[in-house]
Amino acid sequence: MASIDITDIRKNYGAIPVLHGVDLTIRDGEFVVLVGPSGCGKSTLLRMIAGLEDITAGEIQIGGIRVNDLQPKDRDIAMVFQSYALYPHMTVAGNMSYSLRLRRAAKQVIAGKVASAAAILGLDTLLERRPRALSGGQRQRVAMGRAIVRAPKAFLFDEPLSNLDARLRETMRGEIKRLHQSLGATSIYVTHDQIEAMTLADRIVAMNAGLVQQVGSPLDLYDRPANLFVAGFIGSPAMNMLGGTYRAADAAFVAHDNSVVPLGRAYGCADGAAVTLGIRPEHVVVGGAGGHVTAPVDLVEPTGFGTILHLRALGTDLKAFTLERKTAQVGETTSVALPPDRLHLFDAAGSRLS
Repeated sequence: MASIDITDIRKNYGAIPVLHGVDLTIRDGEFVVLVGPSGCGKSTLLRMIAGLEDITAGEIQIGGIRVNDLQPKDRDIAMVFQSYALYPHMTVAGNMSYSLRLRRAAKQVIAGKVASAAAILGLDTLLERRPRALSGGQRQRVAMGRAIVRAPKAFLFDEPLSNLDARLRETMRGEIKRLHQSLGATSIYVTHDQIEAMTLADRIVAMNAGLVQQVGSPLDLYDRPANLFVAGFIGSPAMNMLGGTYRAADAAFVAHDNSVVPLGRAYGCADGAAVTLGIRPEHVVVGGAGGHVTAPVDLVEPTGFGTILHLRALGTDLKAFTLERKTAQVGETTSVALPPDRLHLFDAAGSRLS
C-alpha cells in the first residue's frame, strides 16, 4: 500500500476550469471519501489519480513517485467503477483473474489469489457462474474481487453502489467497510451520498464547485461544519438555516420576524451583522417547559424510527426530528427550544463563526 499526495491539482476542459487547485494527502492505509453534489469535480479528481484524465497543472504522487506522466497501467492502482464492466463470456473466476493472466502470472499464483479474494467476498460457490447468473450485489463483489487480486498500492471506487437498490446499498456498505478493515488498503471512494460518506470514511473530503470545502473525520464535519455548504450537505434531514442578525449586547440571534434566540456566548462579529443560524433537526427540542418559540405544525412525517415535524417558527420553515411517535399533529401549535450548545453561526460569506 502507499500514500497519495495531491498538490495544487487543476483541471480545465478547454477554457472551462473544473478543479481550482486541490491539495490533499491520503495516508497509507486510509479510507478517504470524496463527497459532493454532481459536477463538483470529485470523479474528475479520482480519474486524474487513476490516469484516465490529463492533469492541467499540479502534481500527483503515489507512494512518493510522481505519476503525472505515467500510463494508468503503470500506476499500480485498481479501480472499481459504477458499472461493473464484467466480461459476459467469462466466469467469475475468469473475470477476477483476467489481469493476472495478462501479466502471465503462474497458474498456482492466480488460483491462490482468486481463492483468497473469493473467500473474503463470499464468492467461493459462484466461481464458475457467468455474470448473467449473478445478482447486482454479486456482480459488484466480482468487480471488487478483480481489484483485490492485483494487490495494488491503492483502490479507487467511483460511486460503486449507485446502481443498487437501497437495501443492497446498505449491505454493500458494510461489506466494503469490512473489506477495508481486513485489507488495510489505501482507498479513495467517490460518492454523492452523504450517508455512504459518513459510514465508510476515516476522513471525508467535502467538495463543491471544484474546490475542497472541508477535510476531516465524519463527526468533525457533522459537529463543526466549516461553512454553509458543508452544514447543509452533511446530515439527513438537512440542517435548518435561519437568516437574521447578531445582537452583541446580549449575544443573541435576531430572526427576520424579530424573534430572539439566545446564543449562550459571544461571537466575534459586529453588532447588527448579517448572520445565518444553523441547528440540526434532531437538536430542536419540541414541547416541554423550556420552549421559548411557538410553532404551528405544517406536516408530520413518521419514519418508524422517529418523526420529522415541519414547523413554522422564527419567520421560516423549521424541521424537527424526534424519537417520539405520538407528537404534535398537523394544525396544532407546539413550543420549540433551540439549545445554545447545539447552535451553529455563520457569517455573511457563509464561513463558520467560532
